[in-house]
Amino acid sequence: MKNVQLIREIYLEAFRSMGHAFVKSYFKLMSWFCFVSFIIVLYAFVFRITTGFAFD
Repeated sequence: MKNVQLIREIYLEAFRSMGHAFVKSYFKLMSWFCFVSFIIVLYAFVFRITTGFAFD
């Protein structure tokens, strides 16, 4: 739980000192997109492993 709190604090601190609202919202959107993309890739990899996919 401490790691989740630390990651949350780093995320909030990164966007706290940004200037323009457009830049701030753009980087927030891009960071969420990258996070969701990473989760999808992890899911696909775990799915392939559990179904016995041969990585040749």
